[in-house]
Amino acid sequence: MPTGMSTFSALCSDFYINQKLGLKLDLPERRETVLDLFDRVRKTFPRLTQFQRYEGEVALESSGADPDWQWVALRQTSIRSGHVNPASLTDAYHFHKAILEVAPYFLSISPLDIDMLEVVFGFDFDTEHDKDAVVFDALLANSPLAALVDPGFERVTEAQPGIAISLGERGDMQAVFEVRTRPRVPVAGERGGDPISVFLTVRKFGPLASLDDLKGAFGAVVGHAEMLAEQRVIPHLVAPIHETLQARG
Repeated sequence: MPTGMSTFSALCSDFYINQKLGLKLDLPERRETVLDLFDRVRKTFPRLTQFQRYEGEVALESSGADPDWQWVALRQTSIRSGHVNPASLTDAYHFHKAILEVAPYFLSISPLDIDMLEVVFGFDFDTEHDKDAVVFDALLANSPLAALVDPGFERVTEAQPGIAISLGERGDMQAVFEVRTRPRVPVAGERGGDPISVFLTVRKFGPLASLDDLKGAFGAVVGHAEMLAEQRVIPHLVAPIHETLQARG
């Protein structure tokens, strides 16, 4: 099956691709350094005009009213970026690669400082139904775990399955599959609400030999993410949740 945006966005309310560059040392906190980086990003992506502060984080975002929405954020030991409902996978990848190209130079990041690079493919489902009940019925009702619940007298109050796997023989890459039904502390990249969220996170652990290796690392991570999303996440997590919500009306 060819990979395209319709493959990833057709069955959910919002689809997004987030990136995180995790570091071992704290980022510089000087105002000039942060503002110079954000000004450089804004020149390349003029829609990012909203400067925001969150708990432990500063962010530059495009308008939250736009369905196609971008953001970049700095925390103490990480640089994060996200593209919500991108017009194409290429658009999202272009944005994230641009952040990887400029951030290390503005923030004096060394290859030895890189702890890991991760990409998240996220699928959100807006619903008024009981989110834990939906996830349980969609993913667990026909499994041995269903025997733990007596549906006549008991109600499922938390159903957030997750599993992690290693990728390849070197042990430097990992994939995590998660389903979440709980809100978290607001951070950059979250516009409120309380959806059912399906996350595929692919991580490549550092350090790297040089900053030039970030481009190859990004390609390896998104390559695995696309494959896993198309072959596993969509048919075995996203589609069952979509079908359960459709059946409930």
